[in-house]
Amino acid sequence: MTITISEAAARHVQKSLTKRGQGVGLRLAVKTSGCSGLAYALEFADAAEAEDVRFESHGVTVLVDPKSLPFLDGTELDFVREGLNEGFKFNNPNVKAACGCGESFGV
Repeated sequence: MTITISEAAARHVQKSLTKRGQGVGLRLAVKTSGCSGLAYALEFADAAEAEDVRFESHGVTVLVDPKSLPFLDGTELDFVREGLNEGFKFNNPNVKAACGCGESFGV
């Protein structure tokens, strides 16, 4: 199982962690939500939990809990700018359906 982060996303995370002044990386998870069933949860991690699965990519640590991992296996986290908008984009090969608003997905 693997989770990767693009170079652009890694730069954004490193910049944010530096500005924040603390943190060991990024925590990625899925939660039950939305009309398609699952939604991504993304937050800065100040410490790793004992059960976390750890991935390193471009100098950034991504922590994933074991329950979320099957839904995220093979995902690449990217950071994109489109016009005036910018944000994280999840390239998840497990997604079979997504809602129209883009907030949730199904596998």
